[in-house]
Amino acid sequence: MASTAAVPFWRSAGMTYISYSNICANLVRNCLKEPYKSEAINREKVHFSISKWTDGKPEKPTIRSDSPEE
Repeated sequence: MASTAAVPFWRSAGMTYISYSNICANLVRNCLKEPYKSEAINREKVHFSISKWTDGKPEKPTIRSDSPEE
């Protein structure tokens, strides 16, 4: 029998752990003083490539750069 008392508060709030940890990370970054704040924000940026596959072969990849500010 499962008990609901042991459910983490982020789960009971309807959040995933990833969304909870992203909120916490943003709060910590915003509390930092310069120059540490700008360094932490720069580390947060994500770069990745997307390739569509047609007939078992990849097409030309698209390079993406996403950050939370966008």
